[in-house]
Amino acid sequence: MTEDMYSMYESMGIRREVAAFGDAVAESLTERFSAIDATAEYNQLKVVHAMQENRVSEACLFPSSGYGYNDIGRDTLEKVYASVFHTEDALVRPLIACGTHALGIALAGNLRPGDELLSAAGKPYDTLEEVIGIRPSRGSLAEYGITYRQVDLLADSSFDFAGIRAALNSKTKMVTIQRSKGYQTRKTFSVSQIGEVIRFIKSIRPDVICMVDNCYGEFVERIEPSDVGADLIVGSLIKNPGGGLAPIGGYIAGRRDLVENAAYRLTTPGLGKEVGASIGTNPAFYQGFFLAPTVTASALKSAIFAANIYEKLGFSVVPNATESRHDIIQAVTFGSPEGVIAFCQGIQAAAPVDSYVTPEPWPMPGYDSDVIMAAGAFVQGSSIELSADGPIKPPYAVYFQGGLTWPHGKLGILMSLEKLVEKGIVKL
Repeated sequence: MTEDMYSMYESMGIRREVAAFGDAVAESLTERFSAIDATAEYNQLKVVHAMQENRVSEACLFPSSGYGYNDIGRDTLEKVYASVFHTEDALVRPLIACGTHALGIALAGNLRPGDELLSAAGKPYDTLEEVIGIRPSRGSLAEYGITYRQVDLLADSSFDFAGIRAALNSKTKMVTIQRSKGYQTRKTFSVSQIGEVIRFIKSIRPDVICMVDNCYGEFVERIEPSDVGADLIVGSLIKNPGGGLAPIGGYIAGRRDLVENAAYRLTTPGLGKEVGASIGTNPAFYQGFFLAPTVTASALKSAIFAANIYEKLGFSVVPNATESRHDIIQAVTFGSPEGVIAFCQGIQAAAPVDSYVTPEPWPMPGYDSDVIMAAGAFVQGSSIELSADGPIKPPYAVYFQGGLTWPHGKLGILMSLEKLVEKGIVKL
């Protein structure tokens, strides 16, 4: 690192010792970062090809209002998503408030009273517990007579194939698979692993719908779960596919009939995909999706950098410093609330927006414990932007993700380390 770079980091509040430690780690990752860039290039070509194939035009960027009938931009964008994900259809709407909403729509649109939902990946993400009815909530699937079962993962975070076979029964209508770890310190599934469990399920019950929660995983690999047999994949536009530009939204892609069912749940029976104005979001949705492969690559580099930094300092990290990556989330277990809080305060201090704010744990809706969140983002809650969060409960792990650019991701991790050093939690 040059002297002027040390001076710049020092002006940002990061001591020379921290900057030097981080720079040495970054230098060791050159070859790995090159492989990430190659995947980003492949996925960039895939997106551009889909846009060209579906004849994206200037007219696609114009807004619609009211009912949104014949919104060429909205309808073409959904064709672009379907082309990239190799699915029959897609639903991509600003009316979808978040990833949990997208998943809720996909579930409620395709399950009926008397059906059973089976999770093949153990406990789902916290905010889905009330959607399903694991934790009682008004309007949950349980209130509509839809039952739920789950098969926990094995100790090594792999699928319990014997348990899944035993759990599948005549009532099982849908199997859900959460690709990313959520607030757990398990491994994230590769697309190949997801394909293996889907083939297993289909060999027993070919008629069962296999849905994958694809949040945080888009464009990390060259293929998606829809390429290996998933009937539905679901995600949020304020994560990977929005490229940091989408101000809201979610997507559901997959089999045409299943997407249509979800559309009827999102709007109303009889109207489905025909209504829903884009209200000026089309330019951000298109440009965000165009940028998503390279933005995801930056977030991946940031996550790998974090894993290597904190593993060298003796903390448990998932994934570890060297294993393959299948989402953008990096878990670091500190074993104490103070470590989680200091890390998040460092990420906030590195933010372009609200850097002067000090995040504190609070009882966030949808969670069963206090949660601390750091995200000085241009889009509120955007987790493809530099952000970190974690529940204040054992094992006291923080979950870091995002970084629209690699230099900003690097700054965020160095600032988190600076705060831990300041508080005496880490010694270099």
